Amino acid sequence: MDKQAQDFPRIGVLPSGPLDSICDVGEITVGHSTLADGPLQTGVTVVRPHAGDPYLDKVPAAATVLNGFGKSTGLVQVQELGVLETPIALTNTFGVGTVANAQIRAACVANPGIGRGLATVNPLVFECNDGFLNDIQALAVQESHYAEALAATDKPFEQGAVGAGRGMSCFSFKGGIGSASRLASVQPDQQYTVGALVLANFGRLPNLTVAGRPFGRRLAQQLDRGLALAGENAAIVPEKGSIILLLATDAPLDSRQLRRLSLRAGAGLARTGSVFGHGSGDIALAFSTAYTVPQLPEQPMPALAMLHETRIDALFEAAAEASEQAIISALWHADGVTGRAGNHRSSIRDAAPQWRQWLSDTAF
Repeated sequence: MDKQAQDFPRIGVLPSGPLDSICDVGEITVGHSTLADGPLQTGVTVVRPHAGDPYLDKVPAAATVLNGFGKSTGLVQVQELGVLETPIALTNTFGVGTVANAQIRAACVANPGIGRGLATVNPLVFECNDGFLNDIQALAVQESHYAEALAATDKPFEQGAVGAGRGMSCFSFKGGIGSASRLASVQPDQQYTVGALVLANFGRLPNLTVAGRPFGRRLAQQLDRGLALAGENAAIVPEKGSIILLLATDAPLDSRQLRRLSLRAGAGLARTGSVFGHGSGDIALAFSTAYTVPQLPEQPMPALAMLHETRIDALFEAAAEASEQAIISALWHADGVTGRAGNHRSSIRDAAPQWRQWLSDTAF
């Protein structure tokens, strides 16, 4: 689907960047490797924070664990040191170790001294469980899929049921990869961009809220009972999916401020109807492209003024709105997928072709 056609609901009031994606921030690029073969419906998505080597030129970052039912790797060191050392990788739950190995291998090829004369590298991999559509026990994700996704990174990228999002479900429909950006004016003459990318695999249909409207309740009423209540995230079972929320900004923030920014992704998530359920792994990470931190001690540390704390609210608002929009974009970009054991997730566009009318209905 062409995102510029705006064939999905527009969230909020803030302007977006030209791509309306995380790639509106700095040199960020995104790439996918998608496996779509019968019961294998999975993949890898890679977010590259800049065009250089993130091991040598680290990116300031911080994370917030909204609910810790997850199996990501690399978060402990990010929290301790406040930097990224590899591109960010997304995949399924059982692919984390394989993708981490691929990240380590790629870093060692680029920097042969890693683990010898140089410090070891901290791989960073996030996951969601795509086992409803994907035969997760097949361990289909290979190191080559990480390399393929990394090689494919670009400014324009596909959203929906692609890469790590191929097998994901959201509010009983097809979920996956979504992205958005918002512009934040911290002063009349000073503007920054906040971009979001999500791996959306969560939610109960009755809770789905779109632009403040009880969209899920109305949709459930319109559907046949079998479709409305079918699947792992159906109305009659607890929420047990997950979501990974990535935020990027070109504002000069330190890791403490970035942790605060990452927390505001939770505001956007809540607006869509999530309650951060017991079995839901909800993790947000924020990073800045305004500067890098050198690996080698002989290189000078960056010397720049961080954004004043009293001007950060505009970034918080942009983070919440971009996160909410990215989730809605994931839903509306995703096509239906049939996978393991014939399990199927429909596209929400197909289930609610009248969505524009619903959202413009003042009585809704």
